[in-house]
Amino acid sequence: MSVALLDVNVLVALFDPAHPSHEDAHSWFTRNRKVGWATCPITINGCVRVLSNPRYPTVETSASEVSSRLRDLCSASDHQFWSDSVSLLDETLFRPSLIGGYQQITDVYLLGLSVAKGGKLATFDRSIPFKAVVGASAAHLNVIAAQN
Repeated sequence: MSVALLDVNVLVALFDPAHPSHEDAHSWFTRNRKVGWATCPITINGCVRVLSNPRYPTVETSASEVSSRLRDLCSASDHQFWSDSVSLLDETLFRPSLIGGYQQITDVYLLGLSVAKGGKLATFDRSIPFKAVVGASAAHLNVIAAQN
C-alpha cells in the first residue's frame, strides 16, 4: 500500500461534522492512516481557505483556528508533508491536452504530485482523468466511497 495524499475535500470533511461525507472520511482515515497519509501546501491552504470562509455554511472559525487544528493533526507520526515539487508545465509528468477543463487542474496536479512521490491521491472525486498524468493509473486514485 502507498501513502495517500488527502485532497482538500477530504480534509474539509474530516474537520466539518456537518459535511455530507464526514463519516465516510473518518471511516476511510481510520482504516488507512496507519499506511501513511500526506498533505501538501495546496491541500493545507485549501482546507484553511474553505473552512475559514465566513460564507462556509456549517463551520464558523478563523484561519488561525483551522491552522492550529491542522497542525495538531499533521503532527501525527503517520503524516508526511509533501512539498510542491512538480509543475503542470512538466510534460514528462503531465499531459495537459487530456485535462478536461479548468475544474480538473488542481485534481490533476495533486494526482501528479502523488505519482511523483510514489503515493496515491485520496479523494471523493470519481472523475479525475488519471491519463492526464504520465504513469498514473486508476490504482493511484483512492476514491472514498459512501459507506451507506
